[in-house]
Amino acid sequence: MNPIVTVQDAVTAFADWSEPTDAELDAIETEMPVILADIDLLDAHIATLDRTPSELDERRIRRARRRALAARVELINHAATAPGVGA
Repeated sequence: MNPIVTVQDAVTAFADWSEPTDAELDAIETEMPVILADIDLLDAHIATLDRTPSELDERRIRRARRRALAARVELINHAATAPGVGA
């Protein structure tokens, strides 16, 4: 008979390492405008999945796409001017 062994110890053995570091949290915070803009864009697309997009829907998608692009450009420009970034 094979004993049933729990994997609890194996899973929780690295619990202290599973938390994000301060650097990772800072990176997430820096990218948060891009993440939120992408969520708005996805919401606009999801709203039109089961129907033909109206003119208002198309406008909402275009605006969300422009906001997502602007957020990405801002992030790239911020990274390019940040000290210690790049070569």
